[in-house]
Parts: sequence; C-alpha cells; structure tokens
Amino acid sequence: MTHAEPTPPAQPPQPHPPMWHAAPPAVDLAAAATAARGRSLAPDLARGLMLLLIALANVPWLLHGREHGLTNAHQVGHDGADLGYQLFSLVAIDGRSYPLFAFLFGYGIWQLYSRQSAAGTPWRDARRILQRRHAWMVAIGAVHALLLWFGDIVGAYGLTGLIVVALLLRRSDRVLRIVAWVLAGLLAVFALFSLASGLLLGSGIAGDVSAFAGGALPTPAGEPSYPWFALQSLGLWLLATPGQLLSLTVPLAIVLGMLAARRGLLDRPREHRRALLGLAVAGIPIGWAGGALAAAQHAGLVLEPALSWGTMGVSTLTGVAGGVGYAALFALAAAAIGERRGIVVRALTAVGKRSLSSYLLQSVLLVPALAAWGFGLGATLTPLAAAGVAIAAWLVSVVVALVLEARGERGPAEALLRRLAYGSRPVAPPTPVA
Repeated sequence: MTHAEPTPPAQPPQPHPPMWHAAPPAVDLAAAATAARGRSLAPDLARGLMLLLIALANVPWLLHGREHGLTNAHQVGHDGADLGYQLFSLVAIDGRSYPLFAFLFGYGIWQLYSRQSAAGTPWRDARRILQRRHAWMVAIGAVHALLLWFGDIVGAYGLTGLIVVALLLRRSDRVLRIVAWVLAGLLAVFALFSLASGLLLGSGIAGDVSAFAGGALPTPAGEPSYPWFALQSLGLWLLATPGQLLSLTVPLAIVLGMLAARRGLLDRPREHRRALLGLAVAGIPIGWAGGALAAAQHAGLVLEPALSWGTMGVSTLTGVAGGVGYAALFALAAAAIGERRGIVVRALTAVGKRSLSSYLLQSVLLVPALAAWGFGLGATLTPLAAAGVAIAAWLVSVVVALVLEARGERGPAEALLRRLAYGSRPVAPPTPVA
C-alpha cells in the first residue's frame, strides 16, 4: 500500500505589482539586430532635414533693428513676399521643428539604451551612461549660450533627458502612454485657457499689456558689445532652459519618441507603413492648423498684437503633433527610398549622423554674421533674405558632414560627447543627440 504525497497548503494569491513598477519592457531584438548591421536610414534622414528647419526657425531671432512679436521671433511691419514667408514659417516651421528635434532626441535615448543592452551592458550602467551624457549636454548648452546662441536647446533637452531617464526609462509602455496623455491634457488646458482669455480680453487692455511688455520681445542680437551680449545670452538661457522643461512640450515629445523607438517605427518603416501614414496624415494638418492660427494673429487677423500669447498655447500643442507628423513623413520617405543612396540621401544622412556638430556649426556661421557685435547683417536683411542665409549655413554643414563621412570620422561634438559620457570603457555604436 502506498502513501500519497501530502498536498502542500494552498498559497494565497500574490498581488500584482503596481503598474508604476511593472516589469520593464524588453529590448527590441529587431532594433538590436539593426544596430549590429549598421545604422537605419530614417532617423538620420529625419535629423538631416530637421536641421534645415532648425536653421530657418532660428535665424529670425538674429534680426534686429525692428520690433519683434511678443511671442514669436518674427519682426512686425513687413509686407509682400517677406510677410508671406513669415506666415509660411509660422504655419510649417516655427513650433514644429523644435518638437521634431525633441521627438528624435527621445527616439535616440531608447536607441542608445537598446544598443547598450544588446551589447551586454547592465541596465544600471546603461542608465548611468545616459545620465552622464545628458548632464554633459546641459554643460555644452551653457557654453553654447554663453559664447554664441541664446536660443540653445541642447541644454533644455539634456535637462529633460536627465529627468525622463531617471523616472521613465524602465517603465512599461502603458506608463509612458499615460504620462504622454497627462502632459498632452495639461497642454490642452493651457491652450484653451490662453485662447479664451485672449478672446475675452479683446482689445480693451491691449495697449496696457503692450506697454507693460515693452512692446517687443527682446533679443540680444542687437547688442553691439560682445561681453554684454554673452551675459544677456547666458541669462536668457538660464531662464529658458528650465522653462522649456516646465512648458511640457519637450517632455511630451521626448516620451512620444521613446514610445516610437520601442516599436522601431523609424528603424523599420516598411513594417510600420500604415501607422506612419496615419501619423503623417493626422499630425501634419493638425500642426499646420495651429500654426495658421499664430500666422493669422501675426497678420493682424486674430487678436491684437499685444495679446498674441492667446494663440501660443494652441500653436505649442499642435506643434507636437506637427513634429511627430514630420518624423513619420521622413520615415515614409526612407521606406520609399529603400536601398537607393543618391547624393541627396547621402548628404542628409551624413548631417543626421552629426546632428550636434551641425547644430553648433550653424551658430558659428550665423551668429557672428548677423549679430550687432559681429558683421551686423541682421540689421539690414529682410526675413526672406535671412532665410536664404540660413539655408546657406545649412548647406555648409552638409558639405562639412560629407567630408567627415568620406573620411570615416564622427562629428567633433559627437566625439567629445562620447568621450565625456563613456570615458575609456568599450561602448556600443553611438547614437546622435537628436
């Protein structure tokens, strides 16, 4: 007669861990395989085109000698072709290029993390590399602002990256989606309240608001003394860098970029053609609609000039949609290009691989040429002519990137940031800043 084994006591059901501490998402093995084979086209193509938009968005800030708008960089009082270009810029470029930059930056965060994980780096070490990288970006942004460009965004994205990586790097996709919806909801509330307040206040207090604000948005570009320019530039940077974090636009775009990277939307655009098409078809018109409202205000069709902040919230929120739509459109272009690599594609991707160096080079070329302490061309150029100068500066960065590509060299800023972030330890392939 055999004795049955005693039945172990029933275990009480174990509670599920809180959503916030859910198991971290696995690294996309397909993305890791892509990293091992080499770089994918779409992210670099998007970065290369993004830098052209960034140059066009930045150059109006370097014009001086005339009054600027209260909430945008464009000078007031122009007409004809110059006004037409300003309105086009407000619709399609301004407020859409910076969210595109942030989206690609968030995409790059997850790319770097997944490549380190695929190379066998423990996740805590990979996170530490990212944190050092972002801390040094803040330092690079401060130097950039002090020496040249008061509109630096490297520091703001580095600061946001420090916080996003600390709080969200290993969180589930569900958590990231909730965070994105919360940020978008807060931006929508701000947009609604700012637009409603502007419409309700009307023109009754427009003169008072204009007098209180000084009637113009100040720009250090008109300062003839370089030391004073540098101090003003750094002061604005110290104010704007945390301001971009608190405005929520940059965090939202970065979180969306990380979500997109976890699915490999830009790495494998052919597999995600339907999703990308939906993002482009929805995002770009939304972005342009918000920009059209800001353009109508700049043209004097909506609200008084002194109440232009009433349209700022709508333009900011829809700008995120426009930036994501642009990224999707560039990815679809990469899918259509396939393995073909003509001179235009090689040029754009060469710039995209060296996005930080190309961004800093634009400041080296544009600021001394246009600022009052330099050659002072910003006092004489029209908006349309300034756009031509911005395109020329971007083309110079293209030539420099192609030369470096032919030599098999990284951009100098990428090489420096890599040394600062990694030190002497062996590393996985680097990822551009944006």
